[in-house]
Amino acid sequence: MDLGIKGKRALVCASSKGLGRGCAEALAEAGVNLVMNARGAEALEAAAAEIRSKYGVDVVTVAADVATQDGRDALLKEAQGVDILVNNAGGPPPGLWSDWDRDDFIAALDANMLAPIALMKALMPGMIDKGWGRVVNITSGSVKAPIPQLGLSNSARAGLTGYAAGTARQVAEFGVNINNMLPGIHATDRAVSLDTGVAKAQGIDIDAAKAQRQATIPARRYGTAAEFGAMCAFLCSNHAGFIVGQNIVLDGGAINATI
Repeated sequence: MDLGIKGKRALVCASSKGLGRGCAEALAEAGVNLVMNARGAEALEAAAAEIRSKYGVDVVTVAADVATQDGRDALLKEAQGVDILVNNAGGPPPGLWSDWDRDDFIAALDANMLAPIALMKALMPGMIDKGWGRVVNITSGSVKAPIPQLGLSNSARAGLTGYAAGTARQVAEFGVNINNMLPGIHATDRAVSLDTGVAKAQGIDIDAAKAQRQATIPARRYGTAAEFGAMCAFLCSNHAGFIVGQNIVLDGGAINATI
């Protein structure tokens, strides 16, 4: 399917690996030129080189932490005028409700709520001026069904979801669509980290921890970055113009809900 976005330009945050990389690849396959961002310069440059070689699109890289003002300033210097924004950031660490203090919550909010909002505020005016734009926020299935040990993530991502819900209805008339993607467990470094934590807590090996988690997913497997990226590219396409302010769950059926 021709997504109708060849030649457009996208900023994809945290795109050197994992779900962000999957989104960057799918957009590049559709002919979208990229501004790729991650904190680690080496992994970022390697990912960008592979995408340039494979898809023949222009790729600019910005190694920066978007949770900081300096990081956002460096990123926005290269990303002004983009047509597509994909917000993404690694989740805060798991723990118990009693583990976290104010500084922990502020760090989670900075990375998973306030930074995406700042990028939307900076880049959507240009989209509105052009009469076309797409914003995809990668949040978490925990927004729909909270995960007890991920209280920091539950809180910060739910805040972003609330902001996006109201804002999406304000900018849709200008051809700018905001939607959120809610991943369950995918085969990324995050899954390895969570499975390692379970393995240590239960005194089992990581393969057993992974099998245990897969058994809770109706699809009986983890998702892939490629299929996640394909949905992101569709939401950024001309075919998704009537999808506004939605939360798309990609979790293999793990969240047991009618709606």
